[in-house]
This record gives sequence, C-alpha cells and structure tokens, in this order.
Amino acid sequence: MGLLIKNGTIVSSESQQRLDVLVEGETIARVAAGIAADEHTVVDAHGLLVMPGGIDVHTHLDMPCGGTPSADEYTTGTMAAAVGGTTTVIDFALQNQSGTLKEALGIWLGKSNGKACVDFSLHMAVTNLHGEAGQDTLREMDDMVAAGITSFKLFMAYPGVLMINDELMFRVMERAAKLNALCCIHAENGSAIDVVVAEMIAAGKTAPHFHALSRDPKAEAEATHRSIALADMAGAAVYIVHLSNEYALAELKHMQARGARALAETCTQYLVLSIEDQMPGKSWDEARYVFTPPLREKRHQDPLWAALNDGSLSVVSTDHCPFTTEQKALGKGDFRKIPNGGPGIENRLQLLWHFGVNAGRITPERFVELCCTAPARIFGMAQKGVIAPGKDADLLLWDPAADYTISAATQCMATDYSMFEGWRVKGNAKHVFSRGRQVVADGKFIGEAGHGRFVKREANAGGLL
Repeated sequence: MGLLIKNGTIVSSESQQRLDVLVEGETIARVAAGIAADEHTVVDAHGLLVMPGGIDVHTHLDMPCGGTPSADEYTTGTMAAAVGGTTTVIDFALQNQSGTLKEALGIWLGKSNGKACVDFSLHMAVTNLHGEAGQDTLREMDDMVAAGITSFKLFMAYPGVLMINDELMFRVMERAAKLNALCCIHAENGSAIDVVVAEMIAAGKTAPHFHALSRDPKAEAEATHRSIALADMAGAAVYIVHLSNEYALAELKHMQARGARALAETCTQYLVLSIEDQMPGKSWDEARYVFTPPLREKRHQDPLWAALNDGSLSVVSTDHCPFTTEQKALGKGDFRKIPNGGPGIENRLQLLWHFGVNAGRITPERFVELCCTAPARIFGMAQKGVIAPGKDADLLLWDPAADYTISAATQCMATDYSMFEGWRVKGNAKHVFSRGRQVVADGKFIGEAGHGRFVKREANAGGLL
C-alpha cells in the first residue's frame, strides 16, 4: 500500500503532463497515467500542479553574525522552508580562521542534529589555510568531499572576518579542480568597499541606507570577473552566489562566452525589491533591508529576469539569514554593526511564481528548473529535483489559483517583520511531501523536527557545463 497522487498536472523542467505519481516508502515507484487506486492512500491533486520539492541552496541557519545568531535555527528555518514548498536546503558551515574544516563541520552538524524538518546539506566556507603552503587545510578538503560536502565557499568581502586573498582563493580552486568540487564565491571587492565605508563613517553617514550606498555594484562586477578568471586559470568550476546587478551579470556572461565554467544564482529580493524601497523614509526601520550585496536600483531587475529566462543565471535562492528588529538594533547609529541578512526562505516560490510565471517572465517549466531541478543537478543531489521512479518522493502540490497575503503575523520564520509585508500574491504551496511523508497540508505545517536528513552530495563539478 502506497501513497497515490492522482488527477494533477506534473510540471517538470521540460514539460507538463497529466500523470499520476505512486509513492512507496520514501521513494517514487511509478509515474504514469491512470494508476489504479487499489488500496493506496489517494491524494486528489485536481486543479493542482505537481512539482519536485523546492531546493534552496543558499541559507544561513543559526549563523553567528556580529555577536548574534540568525533568528531561525534549524527547526524554525526548515519548517518555514517546508511551508513555502522547499524540501531541501543547503546551509553554510563557516571555518573559524584559526580552526579546521573538521571543527566547523562538527559545529554545524551539532546545530542541525535532530532539528531539521526537511532534508539538508552543507557547503563549507574556507576562511584560512593552515600548515606549510596551506596543505593541512587543503588536505581537509578531500575529507569534506568524502563526507558529501562537495562545494566550498570563498568570501571576497568582510576583511578581517571572512575575506580571503587571491592566493588563498587560487589554492582552494586548484584543489577543488582536482576533487571535481564546486567553488561558491561571494563576489565583492571587500578592500575597496572598506575604504568607502570608512569615508562614510568619517563623514557622519551612519544611517542604515548608507550600507547600500557604500557597496557599489561595480565592486561586485570586478570581483565576479576576477573570481571567474582565477577559477578558469585553476581549471575549476565556479558558482557566483547572490548576483545582484547588471554589471556583475555582464561580467558573468562575458566569461561564460569565453568558455569559463561559471554559473550563478540570484535571489528573490534582488528581483522584486530595490534601493528605492529602502531610501524614501531613511528611517531606522530600513535596517531590515540591510544585507549583502545590498538592494540595487530598480533598473537592474529586468536584466536579472531576462538572464533567468535565457539561462545565464541558473538558480534562484534566498540567502536566508534572518534577524529580528531587536537584533538589527545592534547597529543603531552605525550601519557597520547591523547584522547582515534578511528573511525569505518561506516566500521564495510565492514571489518567483507571482512575479515570474504570472507576469509572463518565465514559464512554469523554467520555474521548476530554477528552483528544483538545476539546484539538484548543480550541487550533486541525484535523488532530488525530478519526479521519476527511484527518486526521493519530495513532492510539491502547488495551487496556481491560491490568493495569499504575505505577513509577519502568519509566517513561520522567526522574525517579527517581513520584507514583503502586505504583498498579495497568487500561487502557493498547498501540500508538501518530504521523502514520502506529508509535512504540509492545506498550507499548514504538520511535520516534525528530526525528520530531515543530511544529504551527502556527489562531486560533479566537472560535468556542469
């Protein structure tokens, strides 16, 4: 006896078909038309779209920032993910500059142990190299890949905390190339930005909106080009995280055209919010929009949407790193001390569907590619991202006719505000299944902490492009 989803329309990255889905245990057993009900538990998906569960490859749960942890730990963060239609997240483990990768892995597995409501994996951020010529840390990268952590993040921003220099970046890229691992890059010229920040503080420009004004889009473009060029020299594949503006996009396209193995994501906030939303009142409340890269001018949005449609950008994620109003107040009077990040894991699919599919910017098939299939393929999760026999039964039943109003009062995320407060969207997750188990029913979470498992990923960067 299994679980049978009938009468729905399956949307893949390539097509839409009226087919049934039979789930046995944690995996998909059959996908076909007219599967007999027999003694199966039947879920009627009439009027619904059946898609693979969403995959958010860029989250920061229980992450320390400026002396305070992000507001969502693994339980609330993955619960919010599930309610939003996401069944797998990839979070970031951060190496302490004086510590080892193994220590960082232990810390993050401890944070997640018994707490995740849906499946999760980890990227490993490398912030320093130890041993002669960095060999101790570089050898640890082999251990991480063996443990199923096959992507390594490098920060080109946040000097003195997370930022690495070009030598370290190149050494990590060379090692990643040998391991067939992927390098994820936070691309901003942190050194130049720090000069501008110091000049602003000296001039008394300390309000929250100066955070955005201190981080020129061209600083992101320069770092995007430099990181891809270094990866190309090292023979490595590179993935630019949270690309936010048309200048950085132009550098990405230029290097892609030259044959560099370069991919990139953007995030929902850069598609639907702009610095104009942050600037008018110039009030303290605008600290909720302080994240990095910052919001850009509205004119950058259309090029990003076009790149999602033509394939130059491969994924839409969130960079979910939420902080409460009280936590944001740590930076009152000095924008440098505002914890960087915003909440979005619960709203990613709603916003991309409403402003993308409903607006005619992308097709439903492209929606599935950007949010489900490409993330699984790029990050080595062969069991995820498609609806096919033998794959994990991570299934999203989407109601394209559902009207929903986004509000902090009803969200699962642990912040006391929403960056999209009061926005009305059409299209929402109705039922969500994680490895065959229903975790969301009629938009309400019914799962439990501890259901989510760590996903060991394949090192497959060599086959990405």
